[in-house]
Amino acid sequence: MSVSESDLVARVREDFPRLRDDLAALIGIPSVAFPGYPPEPVHEAADKVEALLRDAGVADIERLDLPDTSPAIIGRVHVDDALPTVLLYCHYDVVPADDVEAWRTPPFEATEVDGAIFGRGASDSKSNLLAHIGALRAFRGSLPVNLLVVFEGQEEAGSAFDFYPLDHPDVFACDAMVIADVGNIRPGDPTLTVALRGSAAVTVAVSTLESPKHSGQFGAAAPDALVVLIHALASLHDEHGDVAVPGLRREEWTGAGYSDDEFRALAQVLPGVPLQGTGSLGSRIWSGPAITVTGIDVPSVDKAVNAVAATARARLDVRVSPWQSAAEAQAAVVAHLEAQHPFGVSLTVVAGDIGDGVSVPTGGPIYRLAEGALADAYGTPPSTNAVGGSIPIVSALARAVPDAEVLLFGTSDGFSAIHAPNERVLIDEFERTVVAETLLLARLGHAAPGSLR
Repeated sequence: MSVSESDLVARVREDFPRLRDDLAALIGIPSVAFPGYPPEPVHEAADKVEALLRDAGVADIERLDLPDTSPAIIGRVHVDDALPTVLLYCHYDVVPADDVEAWRTPPFEATEVDGAIFGRGASDSKSNLLAHIGALRAFRGSLPVNLLVVFEGQEEAGSAFDFYPLDHPDVFACDAMVIADVGNIRPGDPTLTVALRGSAAVTVAVSTLESPKHSGQFGAAAPDALVVLIHALASLHDEHGDVAVPGLRREEWTGAGYSDDEFRALAQVLPGVPLQGTGSLGSRIWSGPAITVTGIDVPSVDKAVNAVAATARARLDVRVSPWQSAAEAQAAVVAHLEAQHPFGVSLTVVAGDIGDGVSVPTGGPIYRLAEGALADAYGTPPSTNAVGGSIPIVSALARAVPDAEVLLFGTSDGFSAIHAPNERVLIDEFERTVVAETLLLARLGHAAPGSLR
């Protein structure tokens, strides 16, 4: 018996207090899957997630255990071959919260303040995972579509699962994917994400002396490895702060975006400090490249001695346009640095891990259903944005199942402070996301045969 959309929405709202309790319980599990952290909380979170899925009516569940990888929970519900199959993706692991003193509330204790729930993973991405659970519960065990649920446990640190779909495309066969690891550009502004930047790591090192030498006796003639490295790193950007590496793509961004004032607030830019680079913000942070020095081996100022550095090393995080392969971009950065010879000194450049970005097609029949579901949940039409960060599994899934429509939306917003102290999810955004996904699943199940192709 078909349930009306108004009844489904009523069920979501009736069940929502329980969903909030489930979020609090998940936040309370410090499921950090980074090296050096205990694995027990991650497995505890996996057990909790599996129990949530079973409670939501998913009986066919398996754990995929790959080497050195936290469990991936895969659930299936088959209703009817004539119905579309929808893949729901999210992750239950979180980044560390070691900077506890910067938190206003305990990071692994859900705390409600002014309409928001604070805690590590509140937004990235435990509320997104529970948005899937809440949507499934609304159907009370009578789903309108075939279902494939993929909840992984090592998205933040990266794992073998990032590439697993490429070698096992049949496991992930579906008509549509709902990737809940993103969110709205700002609160109350429903947003479909249509592009994700790729990423690449590069390490650059310099060796000039057998050992450090007294700067008074040898400085100005003995080649200073740190000064050489600084000159090489400075070549990566022009005088405006734009990336200056030949071969890196930058496209103009035409979707929604932040104002300069919004971005300054989000990034907590200090008063009087200008933003870096030129052109639209979207083309800088979403559809163009970025090169960030994320680590550098140098003597500390407090413990510095008067010596010429013998060695120096830096780690670069390269963010890549969604329309360029990460390998191509990484090769361009490596070639650029290898061509630098500050004061005649050569550099050692090593390419690290890469992950391709993704650009998803828009305007398809399932995409239009998602637009309508978000519009009805929020009372306003959705906009489109991109994400400057990378989600490698999305690229792998899109390549493994190229005919599936990929939909990216979720509970977070630009001010959620993901990966930072005081991460939070707005309760209203959380509930509206559940409503939107419930409406989307219902409409997919009621679509006329052949209309989704």
